Amino acid sequence: MFQNLCGLNPDHTMARIFITGSADGLGQLSAKRLIELGHKVVVHGRNGERAKEAMKKNPAAESVLAGDLSNIEETKKLADDANKLGIFDAVIHNAGVYRGSAKEIFAVNTLAPYVLTCLMQKPKRLIYLTSGMHSHGHFNADNFKPGAGHITYSDSKLHVVMLSFAVARKWTDVYSNAVNPGWVPTKMGGRGAPDDLQKGYETQVWLAVSNDDEAKISGRYFFHQHEKRHSPEADDVLSQDRFLNLCKEITGVSFPG
Repeated sequence: MFQNLCGLNPDHTMARIFITGSADGLGQLSAKRLIELGHKVVVHGRNGERAKEAMKKNPAAESVLAGDLSNIEETKKLADDANKLGIFDAVIHNAGVYRGSAKEIFAVNTLAPYVLTCLMQKPKRLIYLTSGMHSHGHFNADNFKPGAGHITYSDSKLHVVMLSFAVARKWTDVYSNAVNPGWVPTKMGGRGAPDDLQKGYETQVWLAVSNDDEAKISGRYFFHQHEKRHSPEADDVLSQDRFLNLCKEITGVSFPG
């Protein structure tokens, strides 16, 4: 299936894709593949130096944006900067933190994709990178209160699936899906990671631009281009809405109706 991605659009139109955290790892590889397929890609780094690295690794990218996703105000500005470039066909929320403080993990993994989703012009497709570790996470509203609890990496990746499913439910004109790329040998995953690196990025590329019927669906959880079982917690509509409201309270950004 992935090998046939050159026929992604029957009229061979070019898609525009924005990828967060694309200076290295899976984001950089996704950008590279999409550019090879003839699409326009805007890459992203958390600061000026990382933005330069993103462009150095993918010099054919259409543009590059910088913004620290651990900072809510910078994330809001990043959304504004992205909007100034025009609407995107797809946004891949790739950026993530594994080894960091609980505050940083929560800001980058949970709040940043929420803020960008709310403030950026609505694309046709949204892809959110999660992890198989989401199945060990839990949604606890009390932990969203300052100093009240400890949100783990697994919790944050469950939040990502909940966000993806909430978007799919509320925005029926958008394809919104979550992707588990597997434990792959990137800087985050480590050299000894057992999963296939190509399979780690090909699913988000496929979901971003493919016209396969299997890719034009919403509210699903994918692993290596196949739908997989996910934590049932992510399906709870009341929890999804509570999650959106908590993110609104923390960020000051409302989810568009």
